[in-house]
Amino acid sequence: MKKGIHPENYRLVAFKDMSNEDVFLTKSTADTKETLEVDGVEYPLVKLEISRSSHPYYTGKHKLVDTAGRIDKFKNKYSKFKK
Repeated sequence: MKKGIHPENYRLVAFKDMSNEDVFLTKSTADTKETLEVDGVEYPLVKLEISRSSHPYYTGKHKLVDTAGRIDKFKNKYSKFKK
């Protein structure tokens, strides 16, 4: 492995999912100016829009698509072209 190509400033960082307020700690080199106190210890804070705790793939809450309604709309729209 090449020397000197990996960052040296790994530290614990708090990642906060803004959609459900879930916070988890992991090592990162992400730069941030904000901090968050977790269990009495202050950590750099990175805000996320979506994470493993809110993503539909991981939570199992998939959005159902109304395919029957789409098909009916299509048939009604193009029914006038039938012979």
